[in-house]
Amino acid sequence: MSSQPYDLLIKGGTCLLPHPSDQSLIEQSADIAITDGRIVKIRESINEPALRTINAHGLHVLPGVIDSQVHFREPGMTHKEDLESGTRAAILGGVTSIFEMPNTNPPTTTVEAFQDKLNRAKGRAHANYAFFMGASHDNVAEISTLEKQPHCSGIKIFMGSSTGNLLVEDDDSLEKILNQGSRRVIVHSEDEMRLRERKHIAVEQADPHYHPVWRDVETAVSSTTRLLRLARKTGRKIHVLHVSTAEEMDLLKDAKDNATGNVSAQVTVEVLPQHLTLYAPDCYDRLGTYAQQNPPIREKRHLDRLWKALLDGTVDVIGSDHAPHTREEKDRPYPTSPSGVPGVQTLVPIMLNHVHDGRLSLHKFVELVTVNPCQVFGVKNKGKLRQGFDGDITIVDLKKVKTIDNSWIASKCGWTPFHGMQVHGWVTHTIVGGHVVMEDDQVTMPAQGQPVNFEGTN
Repeated sequence: MSSQPYDLLIKGGTCLLPHPSDQSLIEQSADIAITDGRIVKIRESINEPALRTINAHGLHVLPGVIDSQVHFREPGMTHKEDLESGTRAAILGGVTSIFEMPNTNPPTTTVEAFQDKLNRAKGRAHANYAFFMGASHDNVAEISTLEKQPHCSGIKIFMGSSTGNLLVEDDDSLEKILNQGSRRVIVHSEDEMRLRERKHIAVEQADPHYHPVWRDVETAVSSTTRLLRLARKTGRKIHVLHVSTAEEMDLLKDAKDNATGNVSAQVTVEVLPQHLTLYAPDCYDRLGTYAQQNPPIREKRHLDRLWKALLDGTVDVIGSDHAPHTREEKDRPYPTSPSGVPGVQTLVPIMLNHVHDGRLSLHKFVELVTVNPCQVFGVKNKGKLRQGFDGDITIVDLKKVKTIDNSWIASKCGWTPFHGMQVHGWVTHTIVGGHVVMEDDQVTMPAQGQPVNFEGTN
């Protein structure tokens, strides 16, 4: 018997546990005990006292979901979002850890700016947090040092769709960055030169239906082709974000060391729920500029190819690319309207609905948002329900039917492109560091998020 009661006991749930001999997951009815923020026991049955017990019979108990691409806008654009509101949205959607992007104001390109974000998150973040450092023309020489800052999730490169010193559009600068440091670099891959040449299409048409025409397939393919060539030349590991085209998936499948999607490979790949769920022209018919994001939502043939890539192992990670803007901003005439949609709160229910519809297995989804992000980014002590690991857990009811509604969205923007969509599968509890921070769509505790630790950082 335990001499002290456990802090938390989760009883009777169907747990997705790591297979003892490989990287796969197995479903097993089990009880999980957590004390001092760590999983201390997983057994078929635990009959010992606990300060808090969750009856998880009929529910699925998952490792805490990680969203490895969010834009929480702090500092500089906190009218759209901040670290408190963004992480509150995260836990309401079952996300226990987030990795936040560097295109804030000022951009996160120095130790001082990075430390400022950590200071801002402390005591305010409802989910665990880490921050990407932005690569720029000004900090190339420091990248090998910057990437080793504690709680840094890696180096982010914008080959297109950014401004100021965060934009790295030329091959010479990109190669210099890839030659600095050793951790995996994550990349927004669109060809900035082609975007500039074709911007007149968006201006002249003044219609969001032309967003994927301006930012066409070649804009993505030419950029990713250049990126792959430079990655091979430098030997640097890269992670290609929000891949949106069938043609890129063909390139990436060929480029990956292992067709089954070995996440230790040199090239890893992310897709978004938006690109797996919405398609043109329907999304622009219904949503107009509220479907506008970069890279764009494209025709259904691309969606179908992304699903094939997800199922054949080309895709390693699902992230949300949560990028909120206010209604006032989104209501501006295209193309003066900003690109980006919120997504951290809807990632899990949207993907659980795809599980319900038979498009992928629950096991596969969980790998893409727990095990794989930890391997891709070198996360310590998260991503698995395993004794000694952090007590971050997402509990879901696969049978629960809900309709996503703007009124549920905690993001400051107050809207979602999935408003009105009925989904099968919903998060019932979010547990961060052993604390039940969300239950039945209600935040139940003050902020409990802690900084995430990584291999290869100080």
